[in-house]
Amino acid sequence: MASFSGNIIDIFNRRIYPGTVHFNHGKVTAITEEDAVYNHYLLPGFTDAHIHIESSMLVPYEFARIALLHGTVATVSDPHEIANVCGMKGVEYMIENAKDAKLKFNLGAPSCVPATAFEPAGPTLTSEDVALLLSRPDIRYLSEMMNYPGVLFGDSEVMKKIEAAHKLHKVVDGHAPGLRGDDARKYIAAGITTDHECFSLEEALDKVNAGMKILIREGSAARNFEALHSLITSHTAMTMLCSDDKHPDELLNGHLNQLVVRALKNGHSLFDVLQCACVNPVLHYGLSVGLLRVGDPADFIVVNNTEQFKVLQTWINGECVAKDGHTSLTNRSHAPINNFYAWHVSVQDVEVKKNSASVKVIEALDGQLITNCIRAKPLEKDGLWVSNPENDILKIAVVNRYSKQKPVVGFVKNFGLKYGAIASTVAHDSHNIIVTGVSDADIVEAINLLMQSGGGLSAVSGGDKKVIALPVAGLMSDRSCEEIGHHYANIDNMAKQMGATLRAPFMTLSFMALLVIPHFKIGDKGLFDAVKFELTTLE
Repeated sequence: MASFSGNIIDIFNRRIYPGTVHFNHGKVTAITEEDAVYNHYLLPGFTDAHIHIESSMLVPYEFARIALLHGTVATVSDPHEIANVCGMKGVEYMIENAKDAKLKFNLGAPSCVPATAFEPAGPTLTSEDVALLLSRPDIRYLSEMMNYPGVLFGDSEVMKKIEAAHKLHKVVDGHAPGLRGDDARKYIAAGITTDHECFSLEEALDKVNAGMKILIREGSAARNFEALHSLITSHTAMTMLCSDDKHPDELLNGHLNQLVVRALKNGHSLFDVLQCACVNPVLHYGLSVGLLRVGDPADFIVVNNTEQFKVLQTWINGECVAKDGHTSLTNRSHAPINNFYAWHVSVQDVEVKKNSASVKVIEALDGQLITNCIRAKPLEKDGLWVSNPENDILKIAVVNRYSKQKPVVGFVKNFGLKYGAIASTVAHDSHNIIVTGVSDADIVEAINLLMQSGGGLSAVSGGDKKVIALPVAGLMSDRSCEEIGHHYANIDNMAKQMGATLRAPFMTLSFMALLVIPHFKIGDKGLFDAVKFELTTLE
């Protein structure tokens, strides 16, 4: 029998009182109220309602080592990224790596591998594969159903995946950016329960009124908190908080604890905020995560006060797993897993002939996954289109990482590079190599550096080069958050010294290949009109 005392934040009864939580064999056995004075607070830990662990560039065990320090006790995690690279073996890798990490990773069965039929570069998970995953007790839900056109048109494979989840009474997550009106209601009526892709309050309210729960996302690139945070008060029971994609340098500073403080500073009630950050994800997904109730797992955190939310301790299943900036998790090695076919490209591979007076250009938007399609003029040189850094029209290319194919080349605006190039194998969702830059020579060098390292991030500016190798599927490092976060901050800083104006240039670059997000993207098969859901041309 063990116990811990402090000011208990009772979210369900919306009160704070001094008391003691008693627990035995990992379960809360009693909670007693006392006449005492304490200078710290006990409350349920935070649950990230939707995150791709891969986007932290950390394997689950290393993610846990940093997230536990910030009071995160659980995640609802979609292993969609590694599944697109390594298939079922990738999902198995995440399950195994997370086993001894203390933090409660709740993994889903990826619903869209590949995300669309227009980018079938890596493995495929069929409806039979998804049903097999869903039958496992350690797979808690069907991950985001990105193929919303497939839902609307009743695609048989899509519907089989949804039916498999419903048959096992497992939740189905959504992903339908910009979907409104009758289409949104039809999508929701298929049994899809959440969406983390709303970028306007009007869209969110439209979906809430049709019965869908909204996850307010604040990640490293996509940042929707400002647009949506009023839901915390107006629709508390229908709202959760998530990060979706979070880079390691930002994880060093905080996780959902930062979003809780921000919501409080925006004037939201403490209990409303904590219901969204702690309670709603656990109840919605049916997680085995404690909420400071008798009979629950003894999961809780200790914070200094209800304004700063500095996390002093994190407890999971009655064990103190983090205290005073240190976790109980030991250092350990992590085996790599990958699927990468390396071949070098030349300058000729990324040349674009001038065939028209102007071209379609992807307009990237800072803090958003959506893009626009505009027309603009790159520079002309010897009958070729090249980057026009003066007008911020840069060449962008995707190189298939799974087989030798000719790169697809287009143009992008708003990255701001004045010289050099940046490249990444973190390129949602198929995770081919994506690159943008000023000179063709630097673009090719940035690509080939990743070919040599088996995947990662690169930045090139003449003779100056930086590479972060990501040996786990070209998505994750086998190092600690402190180490990879330091290297990421350096390469991010290099990109900004080269002129990048975006808050997170590498993260934004990774989403330029995300074909399921409107309006204009680039994949290994060509430029893509995400509104018409079809390939299109540069001219």
